[in-house]
Parts: sequence; C-alpha cells; structure tokens
Amino acid sequence: MNIKYLKINGYLLPNLIINENKNNGRINKYGYLRLDYIKKYKKGFYQTLLIKNELTKHLFSVSNECENRLKILMNNYIKNDKRLSEKNKNINQIEWVKLMNNYKNCAEEIIKNEIIYQ
Repeated sequence: MNIKYLKINGYLLPNLIINENKNNGRINKYGYLRLDYIKKYKKGFYQTLLIKNELTKHLFSVSNECENRLKILMNNYIKNDKRLSEKNKNINQIEWVKLMNNYKNCAEEIIKNEIIYQ
C-alpha cells in the first residue's frame, strides 16, 4: 500500500482518499454495538479498518451476520417450544409475549457474546 504525503506548514500529512462504498444495506443496532466495542477496546483494529477504508464493510457484515443468527435462533426456539403455537397465542397472549421476549433476550445475549464482543 503506497501512501502519498502532502507537506502542509512543515508537516507531512498522509493524503488519504475515502472511496464511496456502494452498500445496499444498513447498519443496525448490532453494527453500532460492534462499532462502539472496537472503538473502546480494539483501537488498533479500529484504526486499521479506518485506514483501509473497510470499517463500513465490516459493520455491514456484522449487522447481516447478527440478523441471520437472530432469525436462526428464534426459529429454533419457536420450533422447540410447544407453548409458542398460534393456539396458545390466542388463549394466553401475555404468557406468549413473555416467552417470546425471553427467547429474544437469550438470543441477543448469545449474539453479543459470540459475534459483537469478540
């Protein structure tokens, strides 16, 4: 990687150019959690991603990976728990919502520990 320098007021500053990324996705909450984590605890990795202009690509990939993992985990929870059927949803809505929220919180903890905080 060749970096060209400009001399400004006696200082050599790198002439870094940021290329536009044409990503058709969006950074979700998991991407922002990852950004916050690498800013605070993995400063070298964060700086490397910034210099190589790969930060947004990394955040998009983390966002997509987390969303896919959440869908898989939630589908597994729903499939394996008989209390989450449509019949039970109509009979006892509050219990159904409590179970769904519990499973979503469990899935998000798994995602945070396995993907975001690594």
